[in-house]
Amino acid sequence: MKKLTNKISLLLLVMLVAAMTITGCGNNATNNQTQDATQTQEATQEQAASDVTVLGEGATVFNFNVVDGDANTTKFEIHTDASTVGEALLALNLIAGDESEYGLYVKTVNGIVADYDVDQTYWAFYIDGEYAMTGVDSTDVTAGSTYEFKVEK
Repeated sequence: MKKLTNKISLLLLVMLVAAMTITGCGNNATNNQTQDATQTQEATQEQAASDVTVLGEGATVFNFNVVDGDANTTKFEIHTDASTVGEALLALNLIAGDESEYGLYVKTVNGIVADYDVDQTYWAFYIDGEYAMTGVDSTDVTAGSTYEFKVEK
């Protein structure tokens, strides 16, 4: 009977150790998954932050996005003391175009040309997601705003 009790005790001990090992591995797997998810989230945040190019010097900061004809977006953080968005972007060589009686007709943004006379595309100017009612050269800089040029047809 004593041998049977010892065998049962040994069997229970083995089962207990096995259960603890399985439970412990499960927790480690869960911890590893949590660590992996946290690391992935941190990497994504770092990647998003590194996707923004910081340009210029000055007390006022605004965001500037360029959306090309293939819908690829290039993001900038602009630091400036300029009074208009056009003045700031011209000083950084981010935009170029032709002066007219109506203001600056932007044909090139971040080195990308959109010319209505050539292919019926143009650069549309947006302020905080809304189509601008003013030209880039007459739009006052507002700290924290997002200005955007998109190729449109």
